Amino acid sequence: MEADRNQQVQGDPILEVRDLRASVGDRAILRGVDLIVRRGEVHAVMGRNGSGKSTLSHVLMGHPAYRVDGGEVRFLGRDLLQMDVTERARAGLFLGFQQPVAVPGVTVTHFLRSVLRSRGRDLPAREFRGILRKAFDELGIADEFAGRSLNDGFSGGERKRLEVLQLRLLRPVLALMDETDSGLDIDALKVVSEGINASIRDGVSVVLVTHYQRILQYVHPHLVHVFLDGRVARSGGPELARVLEERGYDWIDAPQA
Repeated sequence: MEADRNQQVQGDPILEVRDLRASVGDRAILRGVDLIVRRGEVHAVMGRNGSGKSTLSHVLMGHPAYRVDGGEVRFLGRDLLQMDVTERARAGLFLGFQQPVAVPGVTVTHFLRSVLRSRGRDLPAREFRGILRKAFDELGIADEFAGRSLNDGFSGGERKRLEVLQLRLLRPVLALMDETDSGLDIDALKVVSEGINASIRDGVSVVLVTHYQRILQYVHPHLVHVFLDGRVARSGGPELARVLEERGYDWIDAPQA
């Protein structure tokens, strides 16, 4: 099993980010990000508030509030920056939001079925209900949520479980998980982490943006990257997250050569 995993992470890159620069209005946020993600890999992105971690996820997904000022991004060999948001999603890119928005009037069932249809999976009603029920059970989501408006009146933990439910159903190539652990108690964190791990076992690569090492006790990264002033200042194995937990970020004061 371990040999198979090692063979996976030595494969061709699925995401190649070269000298990516981006801004919001007059404020430069990303100042030359370099990152390579290979098939089967899990990357953790850590850093202080305002260092550019979440901005990276939003820029990669094509959020219109951000302006790309330079650099290159290739996803599965294609120029990602020339693709609109819909093209990126259909190509297999997924973004899990730090604060998933509510969509009053659109039920969870309707939303999820529409999402699957957009990916070419127009399942018969009975088959879809079976898949949905299994996913609900896996993530500890009560059946009543199927008929409720998406995220409307949901707690933070309930919203995050629904995000991971979408991840489980869509099975993208690469999932960008933006502070998925934010606001979760320990029980919800374990459930959400297991949902992410199940997707990893299905072959989904993950870039996990987080402030804390606690989720990395459940979702084990191959590589950890520390953001500083809009750049990757340091990269290392899982032990780097443990060092950050003990020492904070003050000792990382310059980008690594």
